[in-house]
Amino acid sequence: MTTEEQETIAEKQLSKNDYVKHKKPKFRRQESWRYKRVPDKWRRPHGIDSKMRKKVKGWPASPTTGYRSPKKTRGLHPSGFIETRVHTVDDLAGIDPELQAIRIARTVGGRKRVAILSLAEERGIHVLNPGATRESEVFKETAEIEEAENLSKGEK
Repeated sequence: MTTEEQETIAEKQLSKNDYVKHKKPKFRRQESWRYKRVPDKWRRPHGIDSKMRKKVKGWPASPTTGYRSPKKTRGLHPSGFIETRVHTVDDLAGIDPELQAIRIARTVGGRKRVAILSLAEERGIHVLNPGATRESEVFKETAEIEEAENLSKGEK
């Protein structure tokens, strides 16, 4: 199977996945709409007379396997790429730019982030959270200033 065929299949699956997600209800915890003390976050109903557990008509739906997304698109980023977390520049070595996109870890600092972004740009890797445009400009300016200082010191 060629890469073009894989891309078209992935596009079709993504559109189908969007449809499946569209019809999936927001699963709510039983009685969360009734009491403030009960949060909205899903919890399985357990009560002996629970209407939701019994799946009585008129009560909200519970999560079942029928709501699951297609297997080929499960876990994919909405852009269609497989998401991979990156901590260092060395982590970019095994990335396939056609299938994978990177997300820079939140603990990565500005200087290392700029290095990762520049290498990713060279290799054509899609970055999901670049967020360093301003930082990279600042680092470039400081690097230029340091170079100019070093040159002026060397001339003296």
